[in-house]
Amino acid sequence: MTLAVPRRRRKQISWALIAVSAIGIADYSAPAYLTGDASLSRIPINPDIAVHYLSIVVHALPACLVLFIGPFQFAATLRARRPALHRILGRVYMISMVIASIAAIAAATFTTSGFSVQVAFYLLTAAWLYSLAMGFRSIRQGQVQLHRIWMIRNYALTFAAVVLRVFLGIGLLLQAGPFPWLSFDDIYPASVWASIVVCAVYAEYFIIQKTLTPLLRRRERGPEAPVRAASTP
Repeated sequence: MTLAVPRRRRKQISWALIAVSAIGIADYSAPAYLTGDASLSRIPINPDIAVHYLSIVVHALPACLVLFIGPFQFAATLRARRPALHRILGRVYMISMVIASIAAIAAATFTTSGFSVQVAFYLLTAAWLYSLAMGFRSIRQGQVQLHRIWMIRNYALTFAAVVLRVFLGIGLLLQAGPFPWLSFDDIYPASVWASIVVCAVYAEYFIIQKTLTPLLRRRERGPEAPVRAASTP
């Protein structure tokens, strides 16, 4: 009983950190794309492609909505007490992600950040859509646990947008400090790839902890002792 309280508290703290950072990045990014001013874009614009800014806007706004909604979909209390709201938010999440993914393909195609970043965003978008499709398919088949596993993977990839900003910040600090020879063209691709890999690997680690670890613990305890039948007089 004493061990359950710290574990629950750790879960609450972890959820709060994810929610605050995700909402913070969404709140930071979205306003810049509501103005229609390309000079405020958080991503470099390709001056030779007129629709590049439009593709970024169409990607960024629904992606920010996905980032915002995600933590609440993993809140057990919300799922238990407001299942209808959970389903509505899930539909909004799915539609927003499909729109953001289609626009992301165009935005990656026109990026000025180089081939490496293009490939990274293409792969991320493919994994984004695949995990969403598998999550939708599993819930339609009534496989709730499998649905949660796929949506953990899906939101981990979404959360790469937050981790990307962290790695960018670290890279810029290194540039300003011990590694002045680093350029933004070095830092940005490395940050993009690192954020995707770290989030994907952590998602698998988290899934293993949530699914396999309890199974292994039950196996270590061994089969429960059989109940002996009462002896006849």
